[in-house]
Amino acid sequence: MFVINIYLRFALIVAGILGGIALWFAYGFWYGFPFLLVGILLLAGYLMLGTILSTNQLLSKQQLAEAEARLKLTFFPKILLMGYKGVYYMTQGALYMQKRDFNTAEMWIKKSLESGLPSDNERGAAMLQLVMIAAGKNNIKAAQNHFSELKKLHVTETMLKDQIKEVEKQLKQAGQAMSPSMMAQMGGKGFRPGGKRRQPPMR
Repeated sequence: MFVINIYLRFALIVAGILGGIALWFAYGFWYGFPFLLVGILLLAGYLMLGTILSTNQLLSKQQLAEAEARLKLTFFPKILLMGYKGVYYMTQGALYMQKRDFNTAEMWIKKSLESGLPSDNERGAAMLQLVMIAAGKNNIKAAQNHFSELKKLHVTETMLKDQIKEVEKQLKQAGQAMSPSMMAQMGGKGFRPGGKRRQPPMR
């Protein structure tokens, strides 16, 4: 999916709105209207979607510092489009999984589930993170409980289904928890809203 460079977006927003206003006052409304429209549409897209898509592209390439810096450019996460707010929190969790800060990661992932996620693929990815965190703490009962909830979801994404099968094998080995390295590896692949749909439906 094509994602416009965030710095270019910011520049176009400013140029479109300020340039449109300047042309409006200098030559009339209709001269400035096209520039204003472009600036406003780009601003609306940023406010609804933030920088989540480009952050997850960086995260999937294991460019962790760049991904963390990019996510910080989502200045207004509370007004993100429904579904994207949850993905924003889940992306935060993925970053903390990579840092091996599993308690903080767990907090963000639970927050993502509470905020709402656009499909069972995202909910499944979040639940899988909770399974791995619980297993990493040797809390096998909690891991199994999370996994039971995970199995109720209709997951369609092939890579995620493969990960679930691998985790299921691990859980069947009594008393054995997944290693932190495996948890971080599976927790840092990035999350695309809606799986193959790339984004939740606009309403």
